[in-house]
Amino acid sequence: MDKKYLFISDVHLGLQSKEIEEKKEKLLVKFLKEIAPDSDELFIVGDLFDYWFEYKYVYQKGFYRTLTALKDLTDKGVVVHYFIGNHDFMHLNFFADEIGTKLYEEAVEFVLNGKKFFIAHGDGMVKNDLGYKILKSILRNKKIQWLYSWLHPDIGVGLAKFTSKSSRDYTTKKNYGKVDGLFETAKNKIDNGFDYVLFGHEHIRKDLSYKNGRYINLGFWLNAPCYAKYEKNNFEIIDIKDE
Repeated sequence: MDKKYLFISDVHLGLQSKEIEEKKEKLLVKFLKEIAPDSDELFIVGDLFDYWFEYKYVYQKGFYRTLTALKDLTDKGVVVHYFIGNHDFMHLNFFADEIGTKLYEEAVEFVLNGKKFFIAHGDGMVKNDLGYKILKSILRNKKIQWLYSWLHPDIGVGLAKFTSKSSRDYTTKKNYGKVDGLFETAKNKIDNGFDYVLFGHEHIRKDLSYKNGRYINLGFWLNAPCYAKYEKNNFEIIDIKDE
């Protein structure tokens, strides 16, 4: 029996003003509640938050409606896969233990309804991005994160917010050349037998065919909130309308 799979990416909760973020979260929570009755699995393909830093006994305030809606999903039996992005990289065990999501720090291969999927946030997957790959290895280092966690939360979360902005500025200003590096990576994966390659990170929505496969980028919620749906061998990207 085919299952219904849904995908979202790059919501970046906490990016803008409180007013805008409340409106965005309301739209996200509405989406999460609506999919609960008839969905099997949800894939969050990175950067759900614009910054996230979790301590052993403390997690940052705000967006509790989103956390509750995700918990409601898992309680109803929906499997939630959470790919850690380049902005929400500092996770410990809160999402796994308290909410019940599956956390991934790297790309993962899935077989969904008989088709091979390669799914990753997309950061560090472009060949000519050595600078970011070095930065990523530092930020994801568990010993460095442990040392960082000794900072007071007010300082630690503040620095996490600053780091998030720095990462976005670097990505925005970086000249990757005329070749779409993520699409080139996707082509390689399709050449190696994958039917679908899904990324986020780039903030540009794309649905490109290549040979017998497709490359999907889920875009950016700031520009055009959307989700992707895959069921009955049909993959489509659907806009989320703000009523």
